[in-house]
Amino acid sequence: MSAPAALWLVANARLPSQRAQSLQVLHAAAAFARAGVDTTLLHARRVPTPALPAGTTLFDHYGVPAGARPAVAALPCVDWIDRVPRRLQFLPARVQELTFARAAARAVRAGPAGAFVLSRELETARLLAGRPGVFLEVHRVPGGATRRRWLRDALRATAGCLAISGGVRDDLLALGATADAVRVEHDAYEPGLFAGVPSRAGARRVLGLDPERPVVVYTGGLLAWKGVDMLVEAAAAVPDADVVVVGGMDADAARLRERAAGRGNVRVLGFRPPAEVPTWLAAADVGVVPNRSQPAISARYTSPLKVFEAMAAGLPLVASDLPSLREVLGEDDAVFFAPDDAGALGRALRSVLDDGALRARLGERLRARAAEHTYDARARRILDWMASRAG
Repeated sequence: MSAPAALWLVANARLPSQRAQSLQVLHAAAAFARAGVDTTLLHARRVPTPALPAGTTLFDHYGVPAGARPAVAALPCVDWIDRVPRRLQFLPARVQELTFARAAARAVRAGPAGAFVLSRELETARLLAGRPGVFLEVHRVPGGATRRRWLRDALRATAGCLAISGGVRDDLLALGATADAVRVEHDAYEPGLFAGVPSRAGARRVLGLDPERPVVVYTGGLLAWKGVDMLVEAAAAVPDADVVVVGGMDADAARLRERAAGRGNVRVLGFRPPAEVPTWLAAADVGVVPNRSQPAISARYTSPLKVFEAMAAGLPLVASDLPSLREVLGEDDAVFFAPDDAGALGRALRSVLDDGALRARLGERLRARAAEHTYDARARRILDWMASRAG
C-alpha cells in the first residue's frame, strides 16, 4: 500500500510552550506535510498558553523551514492543572488528558474515513478502536495498572506501534505486543535550524561570550531526572570554563539558579527561543547529557533531542552511561561517565576540554551521522512502515 494521502497527528501538547515536546510534535507534523501527506496536527488548547512574540507565527517560533505546512488545530479540554500546586496535579492532569483524548477522537471521526492516525495519546487510540489505519506512538510505558491495561487495549486495537526507543519497545513486547507490530524511531532534528548558524567565534560574538574561555553547554528541560543539578556540582572540576544551562520551565530554572548560587562559572539562562539554541551549540566546546539512572524514562525510554542537535552542530558530547543513550551513541561517539556521579562527570568534562584532538574527532563522528536523524528522514521511514502495516 502507498503512503497515506491524509494523516491526523494527535498530541496532547501545549503550543507554544517551554517544553521540548512542543517543538518535536510541530517539526514532526511539518515533516509529514513536506513528504506530500495532507497532515493535521491536533493538540490541546491549554490554559494558559503563552502568547507568541508579535508578528511571529507558530512555525516561525519553532524554526520550521519554508515549504508545505500541516494544518494545526487546538482542541478544547478541561484544564485547571496550573491552578494548583504541582503535588496536587495528578487528578487534574488525568482529567485534562481524557477530555482532550475524547475531543481528538471526535475530530478524527468527523474527518475523511481513509486518513491514517498517528496518536501519541493511548486514550485516543483506544477510543478509535476498530478504525483502520490507527497507529500509536509511545514515549514511555506507564507504571499504573489502569493505564497499562489501557495500553494493552490500544496495542490490540491499532495497526502498529511506534516506540521512541528500544527500552519502550522491550516493555511493549512484555505487555503483549508482537515484534512485527512495533517499530523503533528515535527523535530527530531540523537541519534548517542549523543552516545559518555562525562559526564558533561568530556565535560567541552574538551571545556575548568570551572568545577564548571554554564553554560547556546543556540544552533542554530541567526535570530532576535530567541530572542538571549534578552538572552544577561538576562545574567545580572545570573552573576555567563557563557552564551554561539553556532551557527549562521558569520555576525549574529559578530553583536551579538557587542551587548554582556562588558558583561563578555557572549560568542558568532558562527558556530561550528554539531558534536561538543552535547558536549556543555552535558557541560551545562540549555538550552534556547528564541523565540520572532513575526513573525508567531516563535510563531506558528517553530519546533526547539534544543528542541529535549535537550531531547537527558537530558538538562533542559527554553523556551518562545509560541504555537510552547507548542506543544512539556508540562507544566512539561520546565520552561516557557513570550516571549519578558528579565527580565522574567533572572528570569527563575535564578530559574532553583538555584534549582538542578528542573534541575534533567526536564532533566529526557525530556530524557524519546527522543526516539519518533529520525529521524528514524520520517521516519517510514512518510513512513507509505505516503503509506496510495497513496494507
